[in-house]
Amino acid sequence: MSLNPARTSQGFTLLEVLIAALVLGVGLLGLAGLQTLGLRGSLSAVQRSVATQLAAEIIDRIRANPGALGNYDNQAGTGSIDCLWNLCSDAQTADYDLSQWAAEVKKRLPDGTGVVCTDGSPDDGTPTSSGCGGGGTYTVKIWWDDDRSGDAEQYQRFSTSFSP
Repeated sequence: MSLNPARTSQGFTLLEVLIAALVLGVGLLGLAGLQTLGLRGSLSAVQRSVATQLAAEIIDRIRANPGALGNYDNQAGTGSIDCLWNLCSDAQTADYDLSQWAAEVKKRLPDGTGVVCTDGSPDDGTPTSSGCGGGGTYTVKIWWDDDRSGDAEQYQRFSTSFSP
């Protein structure tokens, strides 16, 4: 009795196709995961660039208003006077600068906050406690929720020191 080769190999190619589809599916899932990680890293890099630009902006504003240097130290601006269209004193300009800057930080970074202060240890602090101890050099500190977890202890921090 002879076996028919066409008959004994039925279903074998279907099994190969199913295994190939499974391998391809796992590979595509891995690729999607890598793409997600890449996008998350890109967004984090963009946010760090924004923080750098915001720090440079407030440093430029401080250097343009040297008469009110002390008014920038660990202060929150109220923005009660619009110094763009009104004649302001140095102190009022500092208040306006800080309020405008704080609004930009909040607008351009997720849950962003920032402070300008004199600090001997610029690489400390959290959004709720800036860690500004006085002394040392002027420092700009900016925090934001990089992974959008809502946990203030996990926020990204950018800090830079400068001489006015």
